[in-house]
Order: sequence, then C-alpha cells, then structure tokens
Amino acid sequence: MMLKNFVEELQWRGMIHDTMPGAEDHLMEAMRSAYVGFDPTADSLHIGNLVPIMLLAHYQRCGHKPYALVGGATGMIGDPSGKSSERNLLDETTLRHNQEAIKKQLAHFLDFEGNVPNSAVLVNNYDWMKEFSFLEFIRDVGKHITVNYMMAKDSVKNRISSESTDGMSFTEFTYQLVQGYDFLHLYKANDCTIQMGGSDQWGNITTGTELIRRIAQGKGFAITCPLITKSDGSKFGKSEGGNVWLDANRTSPYKFYQYWLNSSDEDAEKYIKIFTFLTEDEIKTIIAKHQEVPHQRGLQKRLAEEITTMVHSKSDFENAEKASNILFSKSFKADIKTLDEKTFLDVFEGVPQAELPKSDLASGLDMIGALAAKTNFLASNSEARRALKENAVAVNKEKVTEDYQLSEDDLINDKYIILNKGKKNTYIIKVD
Repeated sequence: MMLKNFVEELQWRGMIHDTMPGAEDHLMEAMRSAYVGFDPTADSLHIGNLVPIMLLAHYQRCGHKPYALVGGATGMIGDPSGKSSERNLLDETTLRHNQEAIKKQLAHFLDFEGNVPNSAVLVNNYDWMKEFSFLEFIRDVGKHITVNYMMAKDSVKNRISSESTDGMSFTEFTYQLVQGYDFLHLYKANDCTIQMGGSDQWGNITTGTELIRRIAQGKGFAITCPLITKSDGSKFGKSEGGNVWLDANRTSPYKFYQYWLNSSDEDAEKYIKIFTFLTEDEIKTIIAKHQEVPHQRGLQKRLAEEITTMVHSKSDFENAEKASNILFSKSFKADIKTLDEKTFLDVFEGVPQAELPKSDLASGLDMIGALAAKTNFLASNSEARRALKENAVAVNKEKVTEDYQLSEDDLINDKYIILNKGKKNTYIIKVD
C-alpha cells in the first residue's frame, strides 16, 4: 500500500495537538506501527473515545499498522490524568469480557481480519504485566526514571497540589511507569515506534519514549490530538443521560443520531472533519451548501448519517432518521407502527403517560374519558369537551371529534395510543 502523509491528514482535520520532532519524516520512510491505549473499565467505549479511534483508523488508511491496546493491567491501577479521584479496580474476568466487547466496536473502524501487512492488532497489557514481579519491575524499569522526572508531569502535579482530593496513591503515581513500559514492550516485541493519544496523555507517552531511549537505546515518537470541547462550554460526549455510548444497548441508535443532529453549526463544522472519513473537498462542499440554507441543518444531517452508519449500521441510521422525522410525517399513523418499542419510547421520552387496562378498549372508550376521567390528561370533562369542539384533539396525529371511540385498532405496537391537544401538548396512553 502506498503511504499517505498521516500528519498532513490530521492537520487539516484539526486533529493534531503535539508531535515529537521527526515523527512526520519517520512515518514517510516506511510502514510504521503505532498504538493507542483504551480503558477497559466498561464493556463499551463512548464517543469520548472516538478521537483516538479515528486516529488509529486514519493511521491504517494512510498505510500504517495500528495497535489497539486494552489496558487490562493499567485498568487495575487507574490513570491520574484528568481525574480528581482514584478509579475502581476490576477483576480479570470482567476485564476480559470488556476487552472482547471493545474489540467488536473497534472492528467498525479498523480492519483486524484483512490479509495485509498493516492489519490492525488488539493487545492487552495484562498479558505481559501479569508475570512481572514488583521487585523485577522496580529493578528493570523503575531505576531508569527518577522521581524528579515523574513529579514534573502535569498529571502528577495537578493531583498532588489539588486541595479537593486526598492526594495520590503510590499505585496511581506509578501509572506513568507502567504505561511507559507498555511502549517499551511494544517497541521491542512489535517494532512499535509511535504512541498516540489525547493531549492529556503527553506526559505518560513521553515517559515511554524516555524508557525506549534509556533501556533500548532506541527512538520512540509521540503524537497527540486536542481534547474536544463544545462551543457552548459543555462537555463533549455527555448528554442529559450521561455518556453517549457506542453500544446500542446503552445508547440507542436514535439517541446517538440525535446527539450529532443537535450539534451547533460551529461544532458540526469541527466534528465532520474529525469523526468522518469524508475528504477535504467533500466537507468544504457540504459546509458551503449548509451556509446557504442553514435552517435545513444539512451539515448536521450529513454528520449524523456518517457517524451513525459507521458506529451502528446503515439500517440503524435509516431507522433513526425516520424516527426523527416521524412527528412531521404525512403518513404518521403508518410510519409510527414501523418503529420498534424502544425507539418509540425514545422518540416520546419525557411525554406524560397514563396506564389503562385493555378491557377499557374492548367496547370502545369515549374521548371524554380518554382525555379526562380515565387519564387526567386534561383537568376536567368540560375542558375535554371544549377541546374536542375546537377540533384541537388528535389520536395518533389524526383529528377526532367527541363521538370518536378508542379501540384496539388505535394501538401502536399493540400497546400505545398518542393523544394531542393542539400542537404542543402530547400524551401517551399505555394499555396493558
């Protein structure tokens, strides 16, 4: 495979924060191996991990060999970088389960199976650390790095000087040595000469390059990307429900799609460069078209399409898009019945519900009862009657009059009926 300039690719995408001198020339000389570490403390990655994932994906597409390192050993310790407290430690069974789940997610971006020299490889640092005794580690590794060097790292200084914490345990203090040894091990075992990560990892990565220099008399390189922030100051990767996960069971494809669809123009312009494989010319065209008619949100729609398809699937994207447009659909009643129950509930999340037994529909439920007496959606029978006379009430988005009766024919997914009073008031009847 012909090599492409990886550093140039990252630069126009806004994905370069720091590079060690000589890294770009090193990459253009031959196919090189590089790695990124992933925290295995959950059985799913989240969109905060997407930047390092995309680093590896672009790296492979530029003709180089990517290694994804699952930190089974370091996950048992806890990285102090950017943290204010020590994380919980995990047992090996949980870590192995998480590793397999993470590999499946990475396979959406990286080619692990291809019969090519630069196929991706997944490694777990627990495999080479588990037999390493404490005495061996401090003798063979620890003696090469001074405490002064370790104390100078921002991740250590920030934790020790913070008044809001109990300081830093020795376990966490040694984290940079363990991560540094990972780089040394991969350098010696796999000729891995580059480590990449977020800008907050610079200190840990350079500890690795220092070990390579001092122990192996070799040369390792560091490349870091910026930490992503949102234009409104809120944290990237978080929604009202917490992390936006790559696992569909944790964050549904609909909610995942909505996260990107709701990006501001400023953020979407940044995200589409970082989180897609679209070319520079394609992105410039999309942005230019968006700026002509920004109210149509074409930029956000394309961003959400690309990334939802990549993380989940084309059909998941299509279902999420359909669900997003369903409230404005001219064939609402038919379209809403095509949604699975989870997506239906996602679309109507937060809408008040009332539960009724199915027997209430057996002989037909009058609209006054449906709106007031049986559900308390409206305050009184008289308010319900007035809304019906004003032609303000809809069942499954179709206007009804006072003589209409709800029946099992109105059920969506054999369980739900949607009531509307006017355009803004929506209610759900759940039938059991």
